[in-house]
Amino acid sequence: MGETPERPERRRRLRLVPRYRDQGYDAESVDKRRRWVEEITGARLDGVGGAVAPTEELRGNVENPIGTVQTPLGVAGPLRVRGEHLDDEVYVPLATTEGALVRSYERGMAAITRAGGAQTRVWGDRNRIAPIFELDDVAQARSFAAEVEAHGEQIRAVADGTTRFGRLETVHAVPVGRRVILELGFFTGDAHGMNMLSRAAGAVCAWLSDHLAPDSSKHLVLSGFSAEKRPAGSLLRGGKGKKVTAGCRLPPSVVRSILRTSPEEIVALWRSTVLAHLATGAYGYNGHAANGLTALMIATGQDVANIANAAVCITSFEMRGEDLEASVTLPSLTLATVGGGTGLGTSAECLEMLGCRGSGRARRLAEIAAATVLAGELSMGAALASGEFVAAHEAYGRNRPGGGAGDPESGA
Repeated sequence: MGETPERPERRRRLRLVPRYRDQGYDAESVDKRRRWVEEITGARLDGVGGAVAPTEELRGNVENPIGTVQTPLGVAGPLRVRGEHLDDEVYVPLATTEGALVRSYERGMAAITRAGGAQTRVWGDRNRIAPIFELDDVAQARSFAAEVEAHGEQIRAVADGTTRFGRLETVHAVPVGRRVILELGFFTGDAHGMNMLSRAAGAVCAWLSDHLAPDSSKHLVLSGFSAEKRPAGSLLRGGKGKKVTAGCRLPPSVVRSILRTSPEEIVALWRSTVLAHLATGAYGYNGHAANGLTALMIATGQDVANIANAAVCITSFEMRGEDLEASVTLPSLTLATVGGGTGLGTSAECLEMLGCRGSGRARRLAEIAAATVLAGELSMGAALASGEFVAAHEAYGRNRPGGGAGDPESGA
């Protein structure tokens, strides 16, 4: 006699988060949803309920809203930026929970400003998306790639017809076996523009399928080749956002008085750590570009996941006579001043603080971001070279009462 089969368990009903009418963005629905979460989890969410932005303004930025989170916001400066899109001192908002970060960046800003400011330049301004087509064989892939290259003007017309703000500037076919990746490079104005790019890429793929691709071909709108929100070696050549540089020449007196070390010691540290970066196979070279960029992105309402591509950075320290020549190059910096979360509550206020709110300000923001990264690289490099790195984190990075607040110009 065989064994009696076990009775299947009754399927447990999923307790999905309530949607409410019209997806529930009105204040009453958001409150009800938050109380529902409190009941399910047993947590008290009084702070989460203290939303600064009106709940209706969250539509398009988040689903199932229950309120907002709060991140400590510090300000560092003054930072003198001498760029093509601003020539002024700014005070930079940095949202972070990492003690010592704001003080460290402020010390670097003091050194840059005392030395006359950071020169900044935007070299490129383009975002990319990369569909992929699957063909029957290598020969068919080669023919399709040639057709794509030959019909660039028609492809641009199709893409540009989907948006008022974007502009398709480059079309490249990249063969991989019997597949062809299409690298489409767009100018997106002051927006990040990935929704814009996805819509345009969808139209391009549909047109190619109808006019150039064989009937047997298949395609995906996103292939991963664009390195959106992930690190990749291709980011070093740019094309994923703005390519921007910042540089400053610091005399020995500034390096000694503010950074508490010497130009020679910082350059020696750079040489040793470049070797370590090479040994680990890093994309680029920098001390902690992601720190300042992330804090600035959170403060100004950016799509923070883009830190994965934005922080691929090259820092350079070298001697120029007796002076220290310092620079950073950010080849794939993704920032916006319109769209996404840039207009929400405190994000808009922080952009206003920088003079970067609204249209026509994205390149200004990119120059400020590059100068901010340079400040952080100088300060961290100096802390390591002088042996003060651990002591600084003990003073500012421990969550305890009574922490001191030193003078950034004294190096404390």
